[in-house]
Amino acid sequence: MNKPEARTRIQERNRAAILDAGLDVFSQFGFRGATLDQIAEAAGLSKPNLLYYFPSKESVYETLLQELLHTWLDPLRAMRPEGDAVGEILGYVRRKLEMSRDYPRESRLFANEILQGAPRIMPALTGELRDLVNDKAAVIRGWSAAGRIATIDPHHLIFSIWALTQHYADFDVQVQAVLGPGDPYPAATAYLEQLFRRLLTG
Repeated sequence: MNKPEARTRIQERNRAAILDAGLDVFSQFGFRGATLDQIAEAAGLSKPNLLYYFPSKESVYETLLQELLHTWLDPLRAMRPEGDAVGEILGYVRRKLEMSRDYPRESRLFANEILQGAPRIMPALTGELRDLVNDKAAVIRGWSAAGRIATIDPHHLIFSIWALTQHYADFDVQVQAVLGPGDPYPAATAYLEQLFRRLLTG
């Protein structure tokens, strides 16, 4: 009676190990540089065992990207039209910075895919992501029109938030080289909140 449950737990554990190993390997070497052998070794599994769960390197990579995109959009989804305009935007900045801190491998994986021309997630970028960004841009434009924030291009505001927060994950080595060892996020949070508050209320 318990054997099917045990197999299910093992399968779930192995699948999670493969995805975690794939995240490590892809974020370090990119899609082209990564191999199934590297992923299997990092997961502590044989290559045939890995192929039982995922038929190809592409399958591992695409699964990671699909899961990542949903996670990546959650901070923007949380922006509430009925909330305080400045507070909602600064909240989004904080959430994006927290994602860079907590999910640096995912950020680098996403950046690598974009740099390659987004061949595997372009439909999501031009569909789900664009729809969400356009929806939130309309909210920001409404806040501007109502005088709740300064007049500002909402799309480029969102792009600026992406660039300034994801920098800390994608260029972590450079940040550490300049600042030295330590946690850069408290100072980064304070700086970005000051920067965007002045932009939004100027």
